[in-house]
Amino acid sequence: MSFADRVPEYLERVERALDARLPAAGARPASLHAAMRYAALGGGKRIRPLLCYASGEVLGVAPERLDDAACAVECVHVFSLVHDDLPAMDDDALRRGKPSTHAAFGEATAILAGDALHTRAFEILARDGTREVIERLGMIAILASAAGSEGMTGGQAVDLESEGMQLAVADLEALDRDKTGMLIRAAVLMPTCAATGFASASRDALDRFAECMGLAFQIKDDVLDVEGEQALTGKTHGADAARGKATYPSLMGMDNAKRRADALYADALAALDRFGGAAEPLRWMARYIVHRDR
Repeated sequence: MSFADRVPEYLERVERALDARLPAAGARPASLHAAMRYAALGGGKRIRPLLCYASGEVLGVAPERLDDAACAVECVHVFSLVHDDLPAMDDDALRRGKPSTHAAFGEATAILAGDALHTRAFEILARDGTREVIERLGMIAILASAAGSEGMTGGQAVDLESEGMQLAVADLEALDRDKTGMLIRAAVLMPTCAATGFASASRDALDRFAECMGLAFQIKDDVLDVEGEQALTGKTHGADAARGKATYPSLMGMDNAKRRADALYADALAALDRFGGAAEPLRWMARYIVHRDR
């Protein structure tokens, strides 16, 4: 079986795991927990959990040792989406093909739901006493760094400050390496904390793969914002242009943006050469990221 054959099983696995690790439906405060579950369950591509499981396969780490990491990175991702959609941020009423969380539950509840998903991620990683403490601490450190002011949150701050400005391509890439790339990097690197006999050169190779794919992912998102079908992407079409955001197609032209994504894809694959055939799961994920239609 190829990794593609296992993807449906992984998608079901992370859905079950998230359902079990989120507060139960109806538990007090019911409206907050309903908003958390609405945002996190039943939708999304689950690229970050899939990258986590794919990296685990490359490193020989069993999926059950990565369920918490996969759920934690997805909770942080969903928290970022809930907050990004708010009127004070990107002001988007559509997410994953349904009303965004603030549109469905109100702004105040959406803010709190995002906050709670963020903290839930670290609770998930910290509360299981059956794993080695050093393994858990390593995962927490990677995820916290990726989510903080020098990672995703900082990238979002720069993104907001840059609206309506004409950025250089290098500046946009620096922004997106933080805003988008750092969480993808975390998904790929967290399994290294559970791997045994792991060489630093292998970690560097995974880091390079993740850096390339994080940027390629954002370029593809920018392309889909122009060319994608809203029914497939589940997001408001043309939203970036409407907000005056710098995008790769607007700065480089569509053809050059696509060529840049292809070059990053090639560099990502080259970084996996040291793993040989064992890297097939991450190669499949790379192909999916650059060739997806949503």
